[in-house]
Amino acid sequence: MKLSVLDQGIIAKGETAEQALAQTVALAKAVDELEYHRIWYSEHHSSRGLASTAPEIVVAHIASVTKNIRVGTGGVMLMHYAPYKVAEVFNTLATLHPHRIDLGIGRAPGGDYGAMLALSQGKRPELDNIYEKIEETLQYMNQKHPNTQAFAGPIASSLPEAWLLGSSGNSARQAAELGMGYSYAHFIGGQLETTIFEQYRHHFTPSYFMEKPQMNVGYATITADSKEEAEFEAASLDLMFLNIEKGISGPLVSPEEALSRPYSEMDKMRIEANRRRMIVGTTKEVAETLRQNEQKYGIQEAMIVAIHYSRTSRLKTYQSLAKEFGLLS
Repeated sequence: MKLSVLDQGIIAKGETAEQALAQTVALAKAVDELEYHRIWYSEHHSSRGLASTAPEIVVAHIASVTKNIRVGTGGVMLMHYAPYKVAEVFNTLATLHPHRIDLGIGRAPGGDYGAMLALSQGKRPELDNIYEKIEETLQYMNQKHPNTQAFAGPIASSLPEAWLLGSSGNSARQAAELGMGYSYAHFIGGQLETTIFEQYRHHFTPSYFMEKPQMNVGYATITADSKEEAEFEAASLDLMFLNIEKGISGPLVSPEEALSRPYSEMDKMRIEANRRRMIVGTTKEVAETLRQNEQKYGIQEAMIVAIHYSRTSRLKTYQSLAKEFGLLS
């Protein structure tokens, strides 16, 4: 199984945004050395707890300080942007870093309504033409757009891999028909269904961006030396997910602080329900779950989202999984 990383630029309580992004750089260098396959950066707006607001800029920097790992977006929220400009940005990245750039595209706004209005300059956001914009972006990147008056340069020797992100399975067929990879966010949707991946494989049409169907799944993963320690570490993520549901934006707090909160019965129910979006346990327990999913759904790449308050614990999760799956050659 290939292992990859999704980094959301988590800001821990007591950290500055500068420190959080410095940790992002340090993690990328570490997982590059651990021989992870790819690392992606999310796009979140109007958040005080997430520093990844402009993933294409982070991609440019990370690609310049790493050697082998693929670097990309998970994803660019295309509803906010002109396809022509996105094509130019990613053609430029692919020219600077051949064979290492991924364009992951998301259909969600990546922020609240205020951020949506700001990104659309106060106009009504366009919500119903996302697949047309995706196709247009790919056409511009590959110099196949019918608008021959506009040239989306530079021409890269190898265009980025193109991926579509999803959390419900509704976009699997569209990804397949466009010849894109499909990335399913288990840490959002919370469940896997065989029909999602079967539909993607069945309808896949080869493209310049991807010759064969490729799928990965993003997992919110907490590992530790013992099950009890992992449960303790997961308290921070429990509260983070709960706050997101309530529309509360803030830094990631320590497990001690999260466990000291006076949760209502409804809060406790939501925390328990959200556990279906997480994989928590020892390294071997987590690895066994990933392998079972690989066998059941045919998913050969796991994108690990390790959200620990402790940066040391987060890195340990990536190190222990790399060792368990024998990444280091």
